[in-house]
Amino acid sequence: MYLEEQLSDPDVISDMDRYRKVNREYKELKPIIEAFSEYTLLVGNIQTAQQMAREEKDPDLKEMASEELAELLPQKENLEEKIKQLLIPKDPEDAKDVILEIRAGTGGDEASLFAGDLYRMYTKFFAEKGWKTEVLSTSEGAVGGFKEIVLEVYGESVYGQLKFESGAHRVQRIPKTESQGRVHTSAATVAVIPKVEEEEINIRKEDLRVDVFRASGAGGQHVNRTESAVRMVHIPTGLVGESQDSRSQIKNREIALQRLYVKLMEKQRDEQMSSLAAQRRSLVGSGDRSEKIRTYNYPQNRVTDHRLEGDVKNFNLEQVVEGQLEGVIEALQLAENAEKLKSGGDQE
Repeated sequence: MYLEEQLSDPDVISDMDRYRKVNREYKELKPIIEAFSEYTLLVGNIQTAQQMAREEKDPDLKEMASEELAELLPQKENLEEKIKQLLIPKDPEDAKDVILEIRAGTGGDEASLFAGDLYRMYTKFFAEKGWKTEVLSTSEGAVGGFKEIVLEVYGESVYGQLKFESGAHRVQRIPKTESQGRVHTSAATVAVIPKVEEEEINIRKEDLRVDVFRASGAGGQHVNRTESAVRMVHIPTGLVGESQDSRSQIKNREIALQRLYVKLMEKQRDEQMSSLAAQRRSLVGSGDRSEKIRTYNYPQNRVTDHRLEGDVKNFNLEQVVEGQLEGVIEALQLAENAEKLKSGGDQE
């Protein structure tokens, strides 16, 4: 049964998990099918125009066919490039929702203010995309902004776009706390963790140790009197997933398991595909504080993404901080696809 037919099948509609999977696959394939249909029609028009240019006796019609070819051939070239991009294998995690963590880095109060600015930038972008959010925890800065804020983001292909935000974000500007008008440099870190479905997590219960403890207070402004924080240890590897972000122990168990799963997946990938993982980290970043991925330069009204090259790496700061991140994300997606094409070509 075709995917489009399955979407109207009562058996599929009644099973929400199955319906979501079919709908996701349909949405992923639809652009490829549409592009191929457009390409087939375009090739047919080109062949007709070429035949007219060769065989037509009427000079006016012959010239008309030549003019049409001059328009159609570049369209064919552009469409071939588009199809090539669409056929690049997608990261299966791109469709997933995420846990987004923003933390103030070096720079004291100014770093907290910048973390707050990043949060406002992202929420404006989420609203534009129609995505939903749930704040899990906040720790406010002394003069505003956040020492840290953790939230879940739900929507269509969330990780596929937000994965490029992981890393250290640097800001250069005159802080509100600066009395002499000097430009300071501060930083905040962003970590984007893809959420996984429970059935995807294949961890044996006997290999898992779960500890609960009282949260230290960073997970909000309440005083935690219950053991709601959760630490999960994967005994064979020693890897740890921990969360005290939520007041709810159930929610913290879920987040801790997500973090542990991500660490296990990264370990497995590094072991099996070390070269590919290195290419991915160089483009996407891992969220480590030492990785400067982007600079927000207020005096020059410019945002520079250091993973890009040439003129394409600079963007208008006023637009970016207002949540207009599409241009930045598209440039990074194109760079990632170019790397994948290059890698594929090297392997052939």
